Amino acid sequence: MSQESDEVREAIAGELRLMDPGVRSSRSLARQLLDPDFTEVGASGRRWTYDEMLAAMPEMDGAAEGGPRYEPSKFAGVLLAPGLVHLTYETTVNGERARRSSLWRQRSADAAWQLYYHQATPVPPDSV
Repeated sequence: MSQESDEVREAIAGELRLMDPGVRSSRSLARQLLDPDFTEVGASGRRWTYDEMLAAMPEMDGAAEGGPRYEPSKFAGVLLAPGLVHLTYETTVNGERARRSSLWRQRSADAAWQLYYHQATPVPPDSV
């Protein structure tokens, strides 16, 4: 169930920006969208920190203009508390699907929304 609030729309817009090759290839642009306390558990099972992600993102899928692109779908989101949004969605890149869950937070009313936590789970090829 999706709660279409301004906060949820801001978080979805942030996720989409993070899939943009121009953002993925720019540490300064990515830094604006990642919370300093960011962590991720990737589809590989690897745990990523803020610094590790900023360093690796320019070399990851979706960072090259002519390379593979993330195809997101099935966005749903809910405002869990003031300044905290939970998103779920799916992506396909290079023919591989993943189910994704993200927590976006806004530290103050006038601050930008930033990705605090992200987890990706691979979807087996024969799954619906």
